[in-house]
Amino acid sequence: MENPYEVLGVREDATDEEIKTAYKALVKKYHPDRYQNNPLADLAEEKLREVNEAYDVLMKQRKNGATGYSSAGYGGAGGRASSAEYEQIRKALDANDLTGAQAMLSRIGVRDAEWVFLDGMLDYKRGYYDQAVAKIQQACSMQPSNSEYRRALNTISNQSMAYRQQSMSRGYNGSNADDLLCSACQCYICGDCAGCW
Repeated sequence: MENPYEVLGVREDATDEEIKTAYKALVKKYHPDRYQNNPLADLAEEKLREVNEAYDVLMKQRKNGATGYSSAGYGGAGGRASSAEYEQIRKALDANDLTGAQAMLSRIGVRDAEWVFLDGMLDYKRGYYDQAVAKIQQACSMQPSNSEYRRALNTISNQSMAYRQQSMSRGYNGSNADDLLCSACQCYICGDCAGCW
């Protein structure tokens, strides 16, 4: 994770009130209601997630009497996850324990390629294909030699394209409000198929 003070746009000696004010302004700026039917919706959602995470980290640190930024202060055991922790997250994903996987991921402070990949797979399991593809692409760029990441990216990209082509062939183009029900049904169908990775 980036320096949470930088994410919120405040100095490291900012007061709790200044942090809360900056947090509220950013939440308002990136709120999903402002980005409905907007191509920047995914980016705004990611930024909002970063803002919430930064705020939570700072409030926990300050509650414990810590000030300033130290990347070692993040994550359950000091920031970087062990291979055993990543294996637990993989098992949770395999078992469709998405809440457990999310909780374990959120405790890890260092967002390395494996973390980004697993977060992408979590999005995939939830049916958020565009977000999953974006994150897995990021993991591939962080670790270009990882063949597992590349295979997953190809599989998800192909599935996403197949679903889109199938919906287009049935007349769905997402252009009006009547198509919302069709879109919701597609999400549920995709969600059912997501257990196959």
